[in-house]
Amino acid sequence: MTAPGTAELVELPAPEPGPGQVRLDVLAAGVCHSDLAVMHGGAAARWRLPFTLGHETCGRIAALGEGVEDLTVDEQVVVHAPFGCGRCRRCLSGRTNYCDHRATLPAAGLGLGLDGGMAEAVVVDRARVVSAAGLDPVAAATLTDAGLTSFHAVDGSRVALAEPDALAVVIGVGGLGHLAIGLLRGLGTAVVAVDAREEALDLARECGADVAVLPADADAAVARVASHGADVVFDFAGAQSSLDLAVSLLRTAGELVVVGSGGGTLTVSKPGVLPSGATVRVPFWGSRPELEAVVGVARGGALTPRTTIFPLADAELALARLREGRLVGRAVLVPEGN
Repeated sequence: MTAPGTAELVELPAPEPGPGQVRLDVLAAGVCHSDLAVMHGGAAARWRLPFTLGHETCGRIAALGEGVEDLTVDEQVVVHAPFGCGRCRRCLSGRTNYCDHRATLPAAGLGLGLDGGMAEAVVVDRARVVSAAGLDPVAAATLTDAGLTSFHAVDGSRVALAEPDALAVVIGVGGLGHLAIGLLRGLGTAVVAVDAREEALDLARECGADVAVLPADADAAVARVASHGADVVFDFAGAQSSLDLAVSLLRTAGELVVVGSGGGTLTVSKPGVLPSGATVRVPFWGSRPELEAVVGVARGGALTPRTTIFPLADAELALARLREGRLVGRAVLVPEGN
């Protein structure tokens, strides 16, 4: 990203790892709506430019910095990208996504203010590295945000999902939503999926959704599956229309989990539009221990990301198709030669 709204492919020297760091030959890097938000939103005003995009990274260790003795060259790993101060209690436990000083940090993560994985090589701190041996690198890259964020969102609602005959609604069957469906089905939860695209509804059915419908049919679909409404609604769009729909589907004392950043707003008041006893959560990314858990779930075969592969040189095309809503699942960039 060379300027607000502009990202271009440029030649840079290969980065060298410092003490406590490793250099990765990038095998795959996911493409996310957050990349578009960074390019065209206000974040660039707070972060120093230029920097390399890419916060979903799978790579092969190419060089070890001084003091790194528990990893080996050629080992395949994924990267936990959220950035924190490194000193607060949450950072020290691997929860950099909820760093106490996040509001004042110079970046949000690798690829979000710091050099990320949309490159042939990237240097990362050893503490960010999680083994991904044996996984397909394209699928593994998506686990670091699409998989991790979905896992964190679903895991935070385990109590509500443990209700007898619990129903979850997933609004937005994109890069994250389709993985959330797989995770929910792994818990044995009934799932109604909602999307405005027929191809996304087909993907939802492939991932195990019990019912997949257009937004206009969501109320009737939820009523057929559970007369009491949805125990948890996961909104992976976060637009005004999706938030309005989510509230209308929610059960008394149900949970609304807003994952997407589509610009919608929700007025919280008592009384108000939310049902009595409702809980609203706005989860962000996930912790390093949770990424380890996600990798374990993927190794067990319970997470199967749907991906579309682009060469790194076609990053601009991948971003354009994402912006136009023409991708189903997750776009992944693969550098040639790695």
